[in-house]
Amino acid sequence: MDTRNRSAIVTGAGSGIGKACALALLRAGWNVALAGRRSRLLEDAIGEAAGVAARAIAVPTDVRDERSVQALFERTRTEFGRLDLLFNNAGVGAPAAPIDEVTLDQWRAVVDVNLTGMFLCAREAFRTMKSQSPRGGRIVNNGSISAHVPRPKSVAYTATKHGVTGLTKQLSLDGREHDIACGQIDIGNAATELARMMSQGVQQASGAIASEPSMDVRDVASTLVHMASLPLEANVQFVTVMATKMPYIGRG
Repeated sequence: MDTRNRSAIVTGAGSGIGKACALALLRAGWNVALAGRRSRLLEDAIGEAAGVAARAIAVPTDVRDERSVQALFERTRTEFGRLDLLFNNAGVGAPAAPIDEVTLDQWRAVVDVNLTGMFLCAREAFRTMKSQSPRGGRIVNNGSISAHVPRPKSVAYTATKHGVTGLTKQLSLDGREHDIACGQIDIGNAATELARMMSQGVQQASGAIASEPSMDVRDVASTLVHMASLPLEANVQFVTVMATKMPYIGRG
C-alpha cells in the first residue's frame, strides 16, 4: 500500500509500545499524530524520528476525557486531511491485589483508560472514517496476553482486556458496511520500562516468583506496520506477538 498521505493516530505514544509503533509508522511513510498525556514525552519521541519528524504532530490527550479525544481527532483532520489508522494503544494497570482489596477508585481508573478510553477513540475514528472520501480506514486495538489468560491478582486489568476483545469484534462487525477494518494485537512481554519487572521476577499462577523473558519492542512495531499496510479488503483480525519462551501457553 502506498503510505504517502496516509495518516495515523497512536495513543499512549509517549513511551513504550506506543512510541515504538509511532516511530515505525513514521519511518514507513505515514503521517502520525502522537497522543498522550505528557507533552514533553511526545515531543521527545518525535525528536527521535530524525528526518521524518516533519510528518509527526504531538497532541496532548487524555483518552478518559470526551472533549480531549474529540480535539485529538479534529487536530488530526486539520493537519493531515484524513485518518487511515487508529492504533488504540493507551492503557494502564493497577497494583497487584486480590479482588477483595481492590478499591472502587482503582477499578474505575483502569476501566476509564483501558475500556472507556478505547471506546471514545474508536467512536471518533468511526465518525471520521465514515465521512471522509475515500471513506474507511483501520482500527487496531492493543489487547494484551491478558485478553486471553490472567495473571494473578489483576482483576481490573484482565477484565478490561477481555472487554477490549469484545470491542474489537463489535467494531469489526459494525465497520464492514463503512469499509472500516478492525483488528487486535495481543502483546506479551515487550521490553519497555513498564515491563522491566518481568525480568526481575513476577508472581506465577503457582504462587512462585520467577523472571520471564522479553522481546524487542520493535518486533511489536513491525507487526503493527504490517497490519496497517494491508488493503482494506484484508484484515489481521487477531494476532499474538510475544517473547517465545514466556509462560503463556500453560498459564492460568
